[in-house]
Amino acid sequence: MALFEYQTAFKRTLGWITEQEQDTLRKATVAIAGLGGVGGSHLLTLARLGIGRFAVADYDVFELHNMNRQAGATISALGRPKVDVLCEKALDINPELEIERFPNGIDAGNVDRFLDGADVYVDGLDFFVYDIRQLVFRQAATRHIPAFTAAPLGMSVAFLAFHPGGISFERYFQLDPELEEDEKALRFMLGLAPSGLHAASLINPSAIDLKGQSGPSTPMACELCAGVMGTEVLKWLLQRGTTYWAPWAVQFDAYRMRVRRTWRPGGNAHPVQRLGLWLARRRLLGQ
Repeated sequence: MALFEYQTAFKRTLGWITEQEQDTLRKATVAIAGLGGVGGSHLLTLARLGIGRFAVADYDVFELHNMNRQAGATISALGRPKVDVLCEKALDINPELEIERFPNGIDAGNVDRFLDGADVYVDGLDFFVYDIRQLVFRQAATRHIPAFTAAPLGMSVAFLAFHPGGISFERYFQLDPELEEDEKALRFMLGLAPSGLHAASLINPSAIDLKGQSGPSTPMACELCAGVMGTEVLKWLLQRGTTYWAPWAVQFDAYRMRVRRTWRPGGNAHPVQRLGLWLARRRLLGQ
């Protein structure tokens, strides 16, 4: 078995980036919370990009219903902790990786340690996790760490980037604690994808159960998310290219082969968003 050698393992990326930039990626630290639908794909994509250090968090285990979309979901992984399975896969790509694991997930007691030394935060938490997501985004902003999220909606990716000096996650989404869970879900979904490009390919709206916190998903969307996330992380770490910071949002829908960029100052408080929320409540909640 050949010995691992970093420069050889990742040399095929050279040309798109320089040797000096590859070294920058090798020294970078990325924090990823959630290793399920998109988080696992994020970790493996960034490991193949040559990122050298990670902090990863997930308290869940793999189950059979994860099989249609999650990078670590295999028969042999069923019942095993996601954080262990994905770290093994990442280390099998680059055995020199430094990975700090948070097998009990993120909470107020460990969020600062999770973000310590991170150059960027990558959101991979489950769609319906709001309180912890807001906590991590808030602490990332406090620590001057940019935070990225890429949502797999239908057969599309919806991307948002939060700059520490820009609009906050809380202000953009307005997920007030006293709101009902289905209202939070509507606000999160519309805030992620104001253009709603994915809606046209949904053939059975009743499959979305916001009250029961479940919905349909596809593997293509998760891989699209990983591609966009990997590119945006690269651009930030190498300080080149354009990042469209919130309140800009970008969505690419592979089913319709369409891309749309939207600008919503004030996030969900914007008049267009408020109208969209009203329509979504009528369609999905029957209100």
